[in-house]
Formats: sequence, structure tokens, C-alpha cells
Amino acid sequence: MKVLVTGASGFLGRAVAAEIIAAGHSVRTFQRRPSGVAGAEESLGSITAQPDIVHAVTGMDAVVHLAAKVSLAGEPAEFQAVNVDGTRALLTAAADAGASRFVYVSSPSVAHAGASIMGSGAETADPGRARGAYARTKAQAELLALEADSASLAVVAVRPHLVWGPGDTQLIERIVDRARSGRLPLLGHGAALIDTTYIDNAASAIAAALERAPEVHGRSYVITNGEPRPVAELLAGICAAAGVSAPAWRVPALLARGAGSVIEAVWRVRPGTDEPPMTRFLAEQLSTAHWFDQRATRADLRWTPSVSLEEGLARLAVSYRRDMPFVIQAVDGPVQAGL
Repeated sequence: MKVLVTGASGFLGRAVAAEIIAAGHSVRTFQRRPSGVAGAEESLGSITAQPDIVHAVTGMDAVVHLAAKVSLAGEPAEFQAVNVDGTRALLTAAADAGASRFVYVSSPSVAHAGASIMGSGAETADPGRARGAYARTKAQAELLALEADSASLAVVAVRPHLVWGPGDTQLIERIVDRARSGRLPLLGHGAALIDTTYIDNAASAIAAALERAPEVHGRSYVITNGEPRPVAELLAGICAAAGVSAPAWRVPALLARGAGSVIEAVWRVRPGTDEPPMTRFLAEQLSTAHWFDQRATRADLRWTPSVSLEEGLARLAVSYRRDMPFVIQAVDGPVQAGL
């Protein structure tokens, strides 16, 4: 197939494009800056510009859509323009171009209302209850994508959970920096079980969804390693890989949620130059359980993870020993995509 991969300059997008090329397909990448994916054709442009979208999708048999605005804060209109309007325009252009498959890369946050998730599958995306502008707009976009599913355009939504591994420069770098300076706390007791997805596994699962789209279209799937661990254990593993001390002090979860709400309010008035240090959504993620039933995902996509959590941490440790910056991140950016 000729496959368009949007957002291929990002951590997960690059891995997905490379995975699809390795499977023998032709790939065109579409993003604002060069992706650097070996063997791919580049189409530079914006997901908010209709002419760029039409040019990118012309001649394609399939689309894998990862491009998104990902942040813990920001103008709601920007999230709407990129995540919702951009997805709508791409769906229309793909159908007009005769594409027959469309994989929408979403986030488990689209079906999260703040409570623990323990063994659930891919519940229906719910913009009304999703937390924050990112999650709300990703939920709206996922619903748009699934509504576009038809006999001529097979649409599948996949929700990778906490994608991590060597090669990213976002969340782990912040975790390690804060741990090194003693500014990384545990929220509550750090016992909440959280599942994650190693980068190789996330990329291969998305490629599997592309292959299986004609058989599984119209459905959503959460993707994880299927190895939930207490959040304290995960943070300790990341810190050990980087050679820094694990967090040793705690903040009550309710206090962190309240502080996150205050910081969000201040950020709206006087935004900083980086991500806010805490939001209510982030506090909820770090203090509530998030693990998912993977039976339908593995059976329907005919996919299983190839890299275990322990092997992934070992690879991360090797990368740090080589003095290279690596981190953990959610399917479409920093923490926001992690749920």
C-alpha cells in the first residue's frame, strides 16, 4: 500500500512510519518539519491547511493519523483547530482521494473522567467528561473518525497508553531532572497500578491495526504492554535507568489535585514558557489506577507485544549510559496522551 503517516516528526510517528516501511509498504510523511524517516517521501505542511492536506493525501491508499496538538495547557481554539478540525479535513480528503483505510491514533484519556480504570476495554469516547482541552478534542476527533467509517473507508481508532522508550525528549527528561534536584514527589502512596507501552510495541500495534482495518473497522482499541505496575515502581525504574535517586517524599493526592487546579487557573492568565508543573489531570493520572483488558486488542489485531517492561527499562538504562537523552511519553506528546 501507499500509506500517509501524519505527525511523523514526533517520537511515535517516526517509529510507526519506519514500522510500516519495514512491512513493505510505501510511506509518505506529513508534518511541519522534516521527519528524518529513512525511505519515506516527505510532504511538509500543516494539518490546519486544506491545500497541504489535499496534496499530502493524493494518491494514498491508507492514512495513519498521529498529528495532534498535545499539551497540558493552551488556548482551547488551538486544540480545536488541530485535533478536531484537522482530523475532519483529513478524513474528507482521504475519502475524496480514494483511500480505503484510516487509522486514527487516539488516547485512553478520551474515555477518562477522573476515576481509576481497572481492567476496562476501550470504552466509548466521551468529550463531555474528558479532562482538559487535549482529551476533550481527541475524544471529539475519535468520534468523528469512527462516524466516517464506511464500506469504502475502513476506520480504526487505537489508543496507545503511556508510550515510552529510547529516543524521546519529553517526559522522562523532566522526571529525571526533577528527581535529580529532589523535586519529584509521589502522589498518595504511589500504589496505583499503571500500564505503559514500550515504543516498539506501540508502533507494531498501530501497523497491525492498519493491516487488519478491513476486518476490525469501526472499533476502538487500547494498546498497552499488559504489564501494570505501581506508579512508584515505574518511577523508580525510570530513575534507576538514569542513575538518579527515586522519589522519597509524598504529597497527598487530594492536595495535588487542588494545587493542579490552582496552577491551571494561573496558567490561563499568565502562561509559562514550558508545561505547567502540575494540573488536575496530571495529578489524577499519577494517583489513580489505569490498566486495561488487552484480550480484544490482541485477538482482533493479531498482535502481541515483543518487548517486555523489564527489557524496555534495560534498553533505557543502556541509552543513559551512552549519555543520550531518552524519555517516556503519551501517544501524541507529553503526559496528556498518557492516559
